[in-house]
Amino acid sequence: MSKYFDENINRHGTHSVKWDMNEAIFGKADVLPMWVADMDFASPQPVIEALHQLVDSRILGYSFAPDSLYDTIINWQTERHHLLLKKEDILFSPGVVPSIAACIQALTQKGEAVMIQDPVYHPFADMVDMNERQLILSALKIEDDQYKMDFVDIEKQIIDQQVKLFILCNPHNPGGRVWSADELTTLLNICQKHHVKVISDEIHNDLVYQPNQFHSAVTLKESYASFVITLAAPTKTFNLAGIKNSMLFILDTDLREKIKLQQAKAEMSNINTFGYAATEAAFSKGSMWLDELMLYLTDNLDIICTFFDKELPDVFYMRPQATYLLWFDCSSLGLEDDALMEAFVTEGKIGLNAGISYGQQGAQFMRFNFAAPRETVLEGLKRIKHVFDLHQGHPLS
Repeated sequence: MSKYFDENINRHGTHSVKWDMNEAIFGKADVLPMWVADMDFASPQPVIEALHQLVDSRILGYSFAPDSLYDTIINWQTERHHLLLKKEDILFSPGVVPSIAACIQALTQKGEAVMIQDPVYHPFADMVDMNERQLILSALKIEDDQYKMDFVDIEKQIIDQQVKLFILCNPHNPGGRVWSADELTTLLNICQKHHVKVISDEIHNDLVYQPNQFHSAVTLKESYASFVITLAAPTKTFNLAGIKNSMLFILDTDLREKIKLQQAKAEMSNINTFGYAATEAAFSKGSMWLDELMLYLTDNLDIICTFFDKELPDVFYMRPQATYLLWFDCSSLGLEDDALMEAFVTEGKIGLNAGISYGQQGAQFMRFNFAAPRETVLEGLKRIKHVFDLHQGHPLS
């Protein structure tokens, strides 16, 4: 199936955020976009066929989630992640970020403290700030070339700042860490001790590289179900980001009713007809495609790491344990963050994510999306090296 992933699909002119907004985002039209987290691969054929069948019905009226959809979600989570769900545990939402907003609104009051880690996916901070909660940051530490949690800092700040809610990213974006069962248990025990509710964003849970083992946070101890909300979606797994659909898994009845009420206030509990159809097709018939995808991404990642080790041996990078995102350190270039982005855009002609957007701990880092045909990945690596070759030993401010 490698030919399936090697295909270069022309996305220009499709209203693609990734490919048709270069000038608006980077100020130049000729950059190679390897930033936003969608893939340059065709989605699974069963999903395409299900959507064709829906369109062929010729009437796109109101729809609801059928029992067969709930069954596929339950089966997938049971088989892949040992997360045992019932139909009533599943709520739908247009996306993970709207779900985070709904949880913040339902579980905290204005001015109350919400903790996230630094660096982390930037909409976490955006949702806390825009909902007028107090943002509390706990810096991740780099040990053994990977991010680690600072549990002493987390507990101290939870006590000092009276934190009410913790937003966890597992697997971590942008670093690609798959938090271990011990790490998650330590974190959740702290939160349980201090009555802090937890949102666990697990949208990348299917994109884990061997031999790493993903653990859904709520599965680690029965008592965690009373305060942990799990967020998941098929969108990253099967490249369906444009079909707005995600799920909240809430095992505790009281907690679930609070979120349902908040969703009802904003009419946010339904998704579109295409989301229902695509999700069911993906979870029921997409396993083989996903397995082949992970083999292809693993090969891409091996090529990238070999390239950095050979061509850019002094550049620190984190080999991701999950996701299709490489997080690498550009501090050796001696450029401020704005100038760093400008160098990659102007000199490298490549569009990456600026690490500073993920928090102060992300300063001087860049994020590189390698979910693309091998030819594109190799071209992206060449452009990254070009920037380092121009500036190494000649730092500019």
